[in-house]
Amino acid sequence: MDFITALEKEFIAQADTVQSMAMEAYMKNNFQFFGIPMPERRAILKSVNTAHSDSLKTNVRTVALQLYDKPQREFHYCAIELLIQNCSKKLVLDDIRWIEQLLLTYSWWDSVDTISKYLLGRYLVQFPEQTNKVIEKFSNASNIWLNRSTLLFQLDYKKNTNFTILEAVCEHFKESNEFFIQKAMGWALREYSKINPIAVQNYVINTNLKPLSTKEALRIIEKQKL
Repeated sequence: MDFITALEKEFIAQADTVQSMAMEAYMKNNFQFFGIPMPERRAILKSVNTAHSDSLKTNVRTVALQLYDKPQREFHYCAIELLIQNCSKKLVLDDIRWIEQLLLTYSWWDSVDTISKYLLGRYLVQFPEQTNKVIEKFSNASNIWLNRSTLLFQLDYKKNTNFTILEAVCEHFKESNEFFIQKAMGWALREYSKINPIAVQNYVINTNLKPLSTKEALRIIEKQKL
């Protein structure tokens, strides 16, 4: 039995109709679910992964993309986790192709945010010379999820965040009426405010951001003033 077949067998065995309906409703009925909560899903993945570790070592990218072809959301989460565990610290130049593919496939905030932070973000750390090219392409795309990724890819950078890039992307999207863009902009600025609150406050004061972005960006700063 191969990895995907074994994983699917376990998911079917532990499927919960009541949970699946709740999960599907929470995700606006964009996806099918087996109804398996995250702790149980990760336990299943770990068990199946251990049993098939040898075959996955050289085949994980292919397996992950095959998982992403399946309709149930649990498969997508497993695909992302496998790629983070096995590839994110040793990516190759051409990996941007499947990173982009994942961002564009079954796109929603839950997958896009994780891919942006732990795969796209780590890719651009390992290949910094690709940053301007990738950010320009994704920020000018007609797809909001590629757009969102350019705001969020530095979430894990902390003190190494390039605020010049973040400012430039925020400037690019500051007129956007798209909820997921406004929210991401505020989130990215809020995270950087943990490192440099003065820079974020000055930027927000001097920039005509949408109210949602402003509120999200200044949330920590305003709380500290109380």
